[in-house]
Amino acid sequence: MTEPENPQAVALEYDGKNAPRITATGSGATAQQIIEIAREHGVPLREDPDLLSLLSKLELGDEIPRALYVTVAHVIAWAYVLTGKQPK
Repeated sequence: MTEPENPQAVALEYDGKNAPRITATGSGATAQQIIEIAREHGVPLREDPDLLSLLSKLELGDEIPRALYVTVAHVIAWAYVLTGKQPK
């Protein structure tokens, strides 16, 4: 897989209780660092340009908006299945 010229990334944190929050966002070198750190820690990476576009408009620490709950829930479920983990 080739890396895009200007990568973009958004990282989410989900504590199992509250809505997921934006914990990192960036483009270019910053996005590459986010991606590399995620890989180093075994965090699943998912490419979804439409969701990325929406999430990248949020500020660090923001909870995702209700309109994205179902979409992000699918991504979180996918990550749980991929890593073999169970939600709390």
